[in-house]
Amino acid sequence: MNDELLMGVDIGTSYSKGVVTTLDGAIVARADRAHDVSMPHPGWAEHDADATWWSDLCAITRELVTAAGSARIRALGVSGLGPSFLPLDEADRPLRPAILYGIDTRASLEIDELTERYGAERVLARCGAAITSQSVGPKALWVRRHELETWNSTRRFGMAASYLVLRLTGEYTLDHVSASLCQPLYDIETREWIPEWAQEVAPGLQLPELRWATEPAGALEADAAAETGLPPGIPVSVGTIDAWAEATSVGVRRPGEAMLMYGTALTLVQLLAPFRPLASMWGGVGALPGTWSLAGGVTTSGALTKWLSRLVGDVPYETLLAEAAEVAPGADGLVLLPYFSGERNPFYDPDARGVIAGLTLAHGRGHIYRAVLEGTACGVRHMLESMAEAGHVPERLVAVGGGTRGHLWPRIVSDATGVAQQLPDQTVGASYGDAWLGGVAAGLVDETSDWSRVVTRIEPDPAARQAYDQLYASYRELYPATRDVVHTLAARAREA
Repeated sequence: MNDELLMGVDIGTSYSKGVVTTLDGAIVARADRAHDVSMPHPGWAEHDADATWWSDLCAITRELVTAAGSARIRALGVSGLGPSFLPLDEADRPLRPAILYGIDTRASLEIDELTERYGAERVLARCGAAITSQSVGPKALWVRRHELETWNSTRRFGMAASYLVLRLTGEYTLDHVSASLCQPLYDIETREWIPEWAQEVAPGLQLPELRWATEPAGALEADAAAETGLPPGIPVSVGTIDAWAEATSVGVRRPGEAMLMYGTALTLVQLLAPFRPLASMWGGVGALPGTWSLAGGVTTSGALTKWLSRLVGDVPYETLLAEAAEVAPGADGLVLLPYFSGERNPFYDPDARGVIAGLTLAHGRGHIYRAVLEGTACGVRHMLESMAEAGHVPERLVAVGGGTRGHLWPRIVSDATGVAQQLPDQTVGASYGDAWLGGVAAGLVDETSDWSRVVTRIEPDPAARQAYDQLYASYRELYPATRDVVHTLAARAREA
């Protein structure tokens, strides 16, 4: 067995996962932990950084060390959900739970105010993306405005990966991918912070040092080594956001390549050259130096399958998938809008809500489960069409994540979009990319190496095209037809 091993740990929205690999990508051990998202008010989504992020990391590393042996671990890479905003005090202690990425929509007024202050076109040109619920700037402004005592004690901020790196190494750093989603604080062209805007939005906030995800952040400190079970002094990579780590893990690193991640939220990441911003999507940089990316997300995808499973009595996913596979395309007249937590791309509407249209007494849980899968597939098609209007058409699309198991969901997406998908042999997730990034940062893995291997190619079924064209047309009509009603309902929920 190889004497040198790498470890990667990813903190996701609902799960944390870790993996130990050899230097050429062979998997030695895996571990995972489930956790919940706190939603104390409608439109809020939070994690306790220590009870969830740090606790999961330590539990996973100790389990993996037991399986693989600590002395053989030579580097650690981490990633996490993001972008998020975790206020830290002068001792780098969390002051409140972290405000999560675009699924947290509390800062709607701050988004409008910052967009008006700096101008939508100017923000797009300088930051590469519009200010949305995905952006860090309005989240920071919300804390400053609504939790003044917390803000007055805030000195730094963290995201999942950067907070873990801070606790592991003592280094206050942030990767360029994460920083590029901090609108309006980061300049997409110069790849530096915008000090004058940062001072206006978040006065007194110390911004982290910027590095690439392939760079080391520092060495594992003794106290952190004792808690994690890892050898002190091993290099720890800067870390990045989970979707970009996962794209890296399956070899999506060159312009024209794209990754579709079937997770709690569904995320599409496409690499570009040259970079052209698109107001309806998130523009940013890639995980590797010199790369650009365009990304978008369906806010609730895997979260919807989990919700439905619980709703019908914790029926196993395998059972629901089997029942959905027996239902014809179009779910016998059902159309579902998957906007159960608002929607992000290609339109930004935090007050959008889920809608299931066409229900009859003849519909069962298999129909509704298929409608969930088809509704998110229509969301993917909507994003791809928006990208195509700006000339961004993926030459290669790789599907990853737990939602690819059984192949039904990616098959529906390919049929609905007309785009083929490649499925790699390893579906470990972002932690696999973290191990690779950690190895590159430590100088143990060549940056040109590729651990992925495509084993399945899903082609669109021409026979299903007409049914999905009709479904998509209804999907696009349903949102504007119900928008005013659901906005009213969202306002009532907030008042309640």
